Amino acid sequence: MTGDHSERRASMLAKLADLEAELRKAVAGGGEKYVERHRKRGKLLARERIELLVDPDSPFLELSPLAAWGTEFPVGASVVTGIGVVEGVECVITANDPTVRGGASNPWTLRKTLRAADIAFANRLPYVNLVESGGADLPTQKEIFIPGGRIFRDLTRLSAAGIPTIALVFGNSTAGGAYVPGMSDYVVMVKERAKVFLGGPPLVKMATGEESDDESLGGAEMHARVSGLADYLAADEHDALRIGRRIIRSLNWRKLGVRPHAVQEPKYPAEDLLGIVPEDLRIPFDPREVIVRIVDGSDFEEFKPLYGTSLVTGWARLHGYPIGILANARGVLFSEESQKATQFIQLANQSRTPLLFLQNTTGYMVGKDYEQRGIIKHGAMMINAVSNSTVPHLTVVMGASYGAGNYGMCGRAYEPRFLFSWPSAKSAVMGPAQLAGVLSIVGRAAAQARGQVYDEEADAAMRAMVEAQIEAESLPFFLSGRLYDDGVIDPRDTRTVLGICLSAINSAPVPEPAGYGVFRP
Repeated sequence: MTGDHSERRASMLAKLADLEAELRKAVAGGGEKYVERHRKRGKLLARERIELLVDPDSPFLELSPLAAWGTEFPVGASVVTGIGVVEGVECVITANDPTVRGGASNPWTLRKTLRAADIAFANRLPYVNLVESGGADLPTQKEIFIPGGRIFRDLTRLSAAGIPTIALVFGNSTAGGAYVPGMSDYVVMVKERAKVFLGGPPLVKMATGEESDDESLGGAEMHARVSGLADYLAADEHDALRIGRRIIRSLNWRKLGVRPHAVQEPKYPAEDLLGIVPEDLRIPFDPREVIVRIVDGSDFEEFKPLYGTSLVTGWARLHGYPIGILANARGVLFSEESQKATQFIQLANQSRTPLLFLQNTTGYMVGKDYEQRGIIKHGAMMINAVSNSTVPHLTVVMGASYGAGNYGMCGRAYEPRFLFSWPSAKSAVMGPAQLAGVLSIVGRAAAQARGQVYDEEADAAMRAMVEAQIEAESLPFFLSGRLYDDGVIDPRDTRTVLGICLSAINSAPVPEPAGYGVFRP
């Protein structure tokens, strides 16, 4: 390996160490005190419940583990979400973490939960809720109450679409949270543990004057014997998880997408992926070095290799699934790259082939010559193709993701089925230095127009402040904390993560074509 590779590897390993430290915060939940209190009550932790629910030795792809990072709320947003295999069926699983404020939902819990439901709906995956939540975190109710109604709408829409919804209730499910089991197709409640009611005894006392206790008001046995809300009464948590597995086994679930071809491992080791992305993202790198380490047999059939060379396009298989790949080679997208991308996206739609976008872009090229040659209309053509493509999209942000390049390469706003970032990723409207420089130029011109002397010292301070702010807000932990991706991943795990996603995507049928042919550049 070259010296550059060793330096890049060392930088990536340092970033991965930082990632591991942040993920440990999510796993720690509410902290040792509350974890111990939970265990003393004889209860399993959220991730332990998931581990017992999914098939032994099967992967669980956790989603949005850094949700709420950089906010006043704990990392992870008091809920665990992800994709796991239960009785051979890929499911979206959510599990409240009751060690964090009793599993109460804050604004980031809501966003994370809604994202999980979106994934279940788009990919036709059964949706399993492991419930133990005190409802909304009341001090933040103004940010939860109105948009939070979408949780219940999503449950009913999943059911209407024939996608099973299952609630396993381990503890409290109160107030609005009572509607999670109330709107699920199947409900399992744990005896003497589950408590489901719209208002607990104190609220009932305040509202009606009625004296009641937890069990008669909303206990598991009452719901199993009297109200009929509980379909199954579990003896304990382990029994509830066994029942949940039996329910999924009885669904007779069938995937409706394509079947994968035989899988071939790449010829080059995934370990090399640690040393490909430079610390300075202004330095380009060849995305083919990434592609040959994630696709089957390292076999990549490049499309239009001599035209629009700042964008690499071509065909491959990943874990047996055919894919089309668009990968930035030198950051900037010119007119040729935009037209090449448009044609390639339309070809993928003709063959119904999912698309993988590997982002490292500074955006579309600016300047008089490029404007006169039509960069706006060519960039718009590419964005149009991405927007109206009906095949599934997957996106991995390897390096830079700036400006409208983020849009053309299928950023979050363009609803890829899944989007992941490497620890080296950065995303913003433009680079920190460029943004600060633009503000400086505008300020200087304004002072000149007013006939004032420009304050160079204040300008330098402003530039430093803006650069620091934009740099902090463009880092992957910050972006992942706001759910602008589905997780920050180790580059070595890219092939596995994408393989799980491609398999999940094919639980749903292949989408219908967009309805137009290929427009050649």
